[in-house]
Amino acid sequence: MSAPPPTPPPQPPPPTLLQPAPREPAPRRRLWWHRLIFGLWYRPVEVLDEARDRSAWSAAIMLSLVSGAIGVLSVDAFHAQWAVDRTAGLQLIGLAEVGVLVASFVLGAVAHAIARTLGGIGRFAPTASLFIVLFWVTDLPRLAIAAWLPTDATFVQAATWTTWGFGYVLAILLIRGQHHLSTWKSAAAVSVQMLAALALLRLGPVS
Repeated sequence: MSAPPPTPPPQPPPPTLLQPAPREPAPRRRLWWHRLIFGLWYRPVEVLDEARDRSAWSAAIMLSLVSGAIGVLSVDAFHAQWAVDRTAGLQLIGLAEVGVLVASFVLGAVAHAIARTLGGIGRFAPTASLFIVLFWVTDLPRLAIAAWLPTDATFVQAATWTTWGFGYVLAILLIRGQHHLSTWKSAAAVSVQMLAALALLRLGPVS
């Protein structure tokens, strides 16, 4: 006596007006540079949520190089060196760019390391690269103003504190979203590097 045929698995009911057919999740759009860089200014929460778990190394490197170039070109010592020896001036730019890249990577790596120490679960590449991006995005206005005005000018100082505070808030939102930490732990994860950047980069003399 042969065994009965296996019972086929139950089929889902056909879609109706009240119960539509299930849809595949929509693929995530590519996060272009201009949407990431400009979006951090006018819709930062949405952009950071869209950028979650995504790496942005190309944008981070580009912004670091642009910011480093603006910083070097605004220093009087560079102009004096350029007038005497342009080869040495180009070497100075190259060294400055390497230094900015290394410093930027350290800032992002430290932010990630502290967040993981505080119990965060985020990945390194998205955290570090996006931290670099938002750091230089918020500092570019200050760099552009300081290239034309003295560092101790009231307008430059106001721009320094405003952009630093905005960058600090964005850094907290980034760490909170990437590592699923509380606001206070996220603030602690970025406080050391943001205060160091304020003292060394933003309030330092540009002469």
